[in-house]
Amino acid sequence: MKAESPRHLLRNPSLLILLAAAAALAQIAMAAEPEQTPAAQDAAVHIVYVDRPEGADAEEFHIRTLAPVLGSEEKAKDAVLYHYKHAASGFSAKLTPAQVEDLKKQPCVLQVTPSQTYQLHGSEGGHAGTTRTMGLM
Repeated sequence: MKAESPRHLLRNPSLLILLAAAAALAQIAMAAEPEQTPAAQDAAVHIVYVDRPEGADAEEFHIRTLAPVLGSEEKAKDAVLYHYKHAASGFSAKLTPAQVEDLKKQPCVLQVTPSQTYQLHGSEGGHAGTTRTMGLM
C-alpha cells in the first residue's frame, strides 16, 4: 500500500479545519495553565511544628502562621495538606525552599522538616517480609 504524500493530506479541507482547531485548542490550553516558576517546581512537602498558644484553634493558627509566607489566608488554606492537632501542633504543606526559610523566621515556628516516608516492611535483600528497624528496638 502506497503512503499518501503530506501535500495530498493538506488539500483535504476537512483535515485542514481539524488541524487548525487542534492547534487553537492547544494554544488555549497552554495559555490557561499558569507557568510554574523554577521555585514552584522545587516545592516539596514539609511538616511544620508550631508552638500554638493554649486555647487557640489549631487550624486557624496554622493558617495565620502560613499566610504571611504565601501572601494570603486563601493561599495558605489551599497549601495546607494536613493539620496536626493532638500529640503535636503543626501542619504539612508543599513549600519551596524560599518559603521554608521565610516560615522558619516566624516566632511560633519550632521546626520545619521535609516529609519522609519510611517503609517498615519490605523486600530488603530479596527476602519478602524482612522487617527494617529504625532505632526502635
